[in-house]
Amino acid sequence: MNGLRKRSINLSGHATSVALEPEFWAVLDAMAAGRGLSLAGLIGEIDQARQGRLLASACRVAALAHGTRQQ
Repeated sequence: MNGLRKRSINLSGHATSVALEPEFWAVLDAMAAGRGLSLAGLIGEIDQARQGRLLASACRVAALAHGTRQQ
């Protein structure tokens, strides 16, 4: 897990942790701030929409989609 940063998040009353590269965390933090959400709130929305995808993968895809829309 070299280069990954792990954060603990409370989703629907359950503690979980997500390990992502710092660059993805930066994008997710910006996304949450831009939408007026906490990071946990944003990841909760990603969690609800992930359709069987691993949570870390869903977070990366959300960050990439956000970056694509910004260009």
